[in-house]
Formats: sequence, C-alpha cells, structure tokens
Amino acid sequence: MLWRCRNRTIDLTRPIVMGILNVTPDSFSDGGRYAALDAALERARQIVAEGAAIIDIGGQSTRPGALEVEASVEIARVVPVIEAIAAGGDVAISIDTSKPSVMTAAVAAGACIINDVYALREPRARAVAAETQTGVCLMHMQGEPRTMQDSPHYNDVVAEVMAFLDHERRRCIDAGIPSDAMVLDPGFGFGKNLEHNLTLLRELPRFAALDAPLLVGVSRKSVLGKILGKSVNDRLYGGLGLAALAVANGARIIRTHDVSPTVDAVRSVSAVLQGITT
Repeated sequence: MLWRCRNRTIDLTRPIVMGILNVTPDSFSDGGRYAALDAALERARQIVAEGAAIIDIGGQSTRPGALEVEASVEIARVVPVIEAIAAGGDVAISIDTSKPSVMTAAVAAGACIINDVYALREPRARAVAAETQTGVCLMHMQGEPRTMQDSPHYNDVVAEVMAFLDHERRRCIDAGIPSDAMVLDPGFGFGKNLEHNLTLLRELPRFAALDAPLLVGVSRKSVLGKILGKSVNDRLYGGLGLAALAVANGARIIRTHDVSPTVDAVRSVSAVLQGITT
C-alpha cells in the first residue's frame, strides 16, 4: 500500500505516524508554543527524532469556534517553517490548510501533502492538488469550525461519513488527482458528538469498503475529555488507547501531538497484527 505524494512515495504497508506542528497562536492544545521560527524548527527536529514519517504544519486553527484568518497571514506563518524544514532534512511535509493560495505557496516551499479539513471543496483546491501532484488527505466535517459542534446530527454516522468521503474522492479523481495520491479521514471531533465519535471508531473496519488508506486523529481531542473527565494536556494515555484501537481497526496513519509514545503504540500493535520486521 503506497501513498503517492509529489516527489516521494510513502509506504503504508505498516501504519505510520504524522506529527502535528501548529504554528498558530490559538490552536486548542499547543497554540502559541511554536509560533516563533526557532521554536517550530526545534519541534520539527524532535518530531523526526521521535519517529514520525510526516510533519503536518498548520497556520490556521480548526478548533471549535475558531475564526478564519487571511490567506496572507497563514502563508506568513507556515512558509518560512516549511522552507527551513525542507532545507534541513528528508521528511515528508504536509500543509494543513483549506485555502488554495496557501496550498500553492506551501508546495512551492517544500510540502508534498495537502491535508484539508474541507476535503478540497474550496474553489480551485482540487485543481491545485492535481497541478502540483501532491498527496492529499480528504477529511469529513459537518458544518465549519465555528459552528460544527452546534448539535451535529446524523441518521447513520458511519454510512453518511463514508458516502461523503467516497463522493469527494470521486470528484478529486474527475479533477485529475490519482486515486493512489489520496487518503481519507473520518474527521473525529469535527461536527460529531461523543456517540458519533465512538461509533466511528468502533465501526472503522467498515471503511475498508472505500479501498483507500485511512488517517485517524484523536490526539488530545474533546472525545477524550468527555470519556476521561481530564483537561487537554492530561489525555495522553486515553489518546494512545484510541490510536491503538484505530490501528487494529485498519488505520494506516495516526495524526498526533504526542509523537514518541504514539510511535511506540503503533509499532507494538503493528507487530501483533503483522509480525516484527527489521
């Protein structure tokens, strides 16, 4: 199972970890910690050293209630970081954005993946991905960040999320994006309540019918707070449990703030499921 991402191919035969690097002042977990370039680069080096295969860089918070920032602001936040990481090492870089102009600037700076919570639905987003030949991650979200947690409703959350992802993937193929350039994300915590999130995790094997690699991100999210009754920075162990369950249920990429322990959890589950390779 290979993921074609611009000038590189990422092997998903065994599950991998995507490390989060938010260069925002207002992200829900680490807002402001890595806004300065030196701090962002030090964190990037740590993410790589801890075993992540991908660094996912975001300059726009997508937490519930987050306000939109101008594309120029987002570009100013992410491009210097991407350029410095690309110049200093060999790691796949993902840009977490929904704005086509930010996608274009990030890819020119060295990103090879577009990770979009809007699933490339913005005008020209699919064209940018097709023209730049990037890998893409299409995520499901009901609503938008400012309103997505205002009473989300589904008749059948698994069927509806699967139908959305299949539809958007087909639109991407029609736009010239190869099927092997795409991974799919059910969007845990994006327009979903606790019951929706738990159902999606439990029923994750059903997504195999879409015949595409799955990315799962539950790191430090409110689903853990509701289960555990703990604050954002006290959700590590719960997050590792859900990450391990996601891998056992078919996820190939785990997106996380907590790279080192998540790499250990993913490798351990993979060893049970697939055996140990050297």
